[in-house]
Amino acid sequence: MKKEEQKIVVAVDESEESMYALSWCLENLVPHNNKSTLVLLYVKPPPTVYSLDAAGYMFAHDAVAALEKYGSDLVNSVMARAEAVIRNFGTDNTNVERITGSGDAKDVICSTVKKLGADTLVMGSHGYGFFKRALLGSVSDYCAKHAKCPVVIVKHPDDK
Repeated sequence: MKKEEQKIVVAVDESEESMYALSWCLENLVPHNNKSTLVLLYVKPPPTVYSLDAAGYMFAHDAVAALEKYGSDLVNSVMARAEAVIRNFGTDNTNVERITGSGDAKDVICSTVKKLGADTLVMGSHGYGFFKRALLGSVSDYCAKHAKCPVVIVKHPDDK
């Protein structure tokens, strides 16, 4: 039995793959005849820890402030792109929430999905090959195994 209102979490980042996954979600998963909540989740990398002496403090403070501003601008840019994708689909009945987390993406995504009680998690696949995935790990593979809801991993059509 389908719930009348669904909560769908879409993990978004700077990549074209995540925007394609969002488009795919809007086209295939978001019902157009009822009220649903679409949660755009962006995860910033964990803050870098600095170990500097007193002489380097002023530079470190300026560098940290610049990095924080860059991170904030990046979040706003990604969310604006995602909201433009949503507007282009004309999903008027869909409530959109923006959530920004910080930390290891796979852990933040899984814990957010659990905390929200999401019905579905949608993610793009970066299409990494075997060796790169083995070295870096795959956020989508981890989430598919550990998220407390169904996970849809959307491959970009250009991925081979």
